[in-house]
Amino acid sequence: MPRVTNGVATKKRRNRVLRATRGYFGNKSRLFRYAKDAMWRAGKFAYRDRRRKKTEMRQLWIVRVNAACRANGMSYSRFMSGLKKLSIEMDRRSLSELAIRDMGAFGEIVSQVRALA
Repeated sequence: MPRVTNGVATKKRRNRVLRATRGYFGNKSRLFRYAKDAMWRAGKFAYRDRRRKKTEMRQLWIVRVNAACRANGMSYSRFMSGLKKLSIEMDRRSLSELAIRDMGAFGEIVSQVRALA
């Protein structure tokens, strides 16, 4: 009975890893042992940062809304509290876009919140 070495599957696995690490610096793109480690590490960072991206975007929206509020003479916390009291249900992303694209409309919302206080 002939000896089976599973060489086809091994070669396929190695090529898959080397294709995934194409463009990496040095041995990490050429040698399987180092490419495997680099791919594993890159995957960990990708997994972590897909979750971190959501936090960073929310922080960015808050910074933008805060800057627009301060330009209209109001603090971010008082503005968000006023929106909640007025039952204006706009998320931070849409408020941020409004502050960037249409400062007049954002100013109207700030004036409504200021009238409440």
